[in-house]
Amino acid sequence: MATLGPASKKHKVTVVGSGNWGSTIAKICAENATANPNLFEPEIQMWVYEEEVTVPKESKHYDPGSSLCNKPQKLTDLINALHENVKYLPNIPLPHNVVANPSLPDAAKDSTILVFCLPHQFIAKSCEQLRGKIVPFARAISCTKGVDVSNKGVQLFSEVIGSELGIYCGALSGANIATEVALEKWCETTVAYDPPPMDSRQPTPRVTPHGSPHHSQVDLTMSNTDTPPAPKHARLQPLPADYPPLNHDNVKKLFHRPYFHVRMVSDVAGVSLGGALKNVVALAAGFVEGLGWGDNAKAAVMRIGILEEVKFGKMFFADSVRAATFTEESCGVADMITSCSGGRNFRCAKMSIERGVSIDEVERTELNGQKLQGTSTAYEVNQWLRSQNLEEEFPLMTAVYNILEGKARPEQIPDLIEPKD
Repeated sequence: MATLGPASKKHKVTVVGSGNWGSTIAKICAENATANPNLFEPEIQMWVYEEEVTVPKESKHYDPGSSLCNKPQKLTDLINALHENVKYLPNIPLPHNVVANPSLPDAAKDSTILVFCLPHQFIAKSCEQLRGKIVPFARAISCTKGVDVSNKGVQLFSEVIGSELGIYCGALSGANIATEVALEKWCETTVAYDPPPMDSRQPTPRVTPHGSPHHSQVDLTMSNTDTPPAPKHARLQPLPADYPPLNHDNVKKLFHRPYFHVRMVSDVAGVSLGGALKNVVALAAGFVEGLGWGDNAKAAVMRIGILEEVKFGKMFFADSVRAATFTEESCGVADMITSCSGGRNFRCAKMSIERGVSIDEVERTELNGQKLQGTSTAYEVNQWLRSQNLEEEFPLMTAVYNILEGKARPEQIPDLIEPKD
């Protein structure tokens, strides 16, 4: 009887989250699972926060005589029946091998790859639900843009996921407006994955930039006594030899599409920070656009924003971050340009100025229940900078916070970010 060789098993993939970005990533992973049947199980589980949704009358699926359309339905039932997320990614067909699941532990059961696509305020709660219920050698990719700030310091969400679950977690971030990616308009992204040494069965990659820590031993803290406690020190468990190795080549195959080009790096900290901090800069770009100041003003804001990103990375993640990640990769300069030109943080900040209302009001009326990441990140970053007496070192980020708080006006941005003599 023929054997399958050392890689006799395939990776099961679960996407944790189902907003517009989560649904888009599930679409990409499902297409690549079909294209790489030797690496991945065909079915992509997508965890969906269950809610009641009515099919919009403008939807191509709307049929007043259908039981799916004449009253509110569970979102998971609609996704699985219509193969479309009619609320968060309307008019974009999802592959039939995307399966919506309202139970997070069930969606993640036996999965070796977890792809997190959640607003960052839901990461900790989701990890609590998963703790002790995933395979111990699972690996993760965080597509969540933000940073976790507490009195203990600044953590990347890849670190939060890794430490809460006792697994290794990389990051994906780039100049990626979800709807454009879902419509298969070509773009680039950056995936940071520094394969843990115990997983390496062959050289990966051929050229490796300075990478992020592997967190081969991480502290795990308990925040919910109803979940099973993890050991204080949990060592990473190696990926079993009967699975395909998760090297750069194979991780790339999970995300790379003809319309979604992937560059692999090992700088998890740089990729994560670029994705988080550019949202704060995009608010400033939206403010100056709303004032009618034009492209020159936006360019000035972006230049200073990139400088502050690099400075923040060097100051708080000096052992792992690479300045070139911010200036050479999609997750850095390209994401900054996109976010300050058409991203939701930029658009909402612009509308708040034009309408003379708060960003919270724009968020409530325009985002269909989704949340801005820039405003929450601005508050969390400022909390940390203030605790370290470093607000003056980051004038643009501090200016955005003060504008959100009503302590400064957008018209003051040029003076607020001018270097002090």
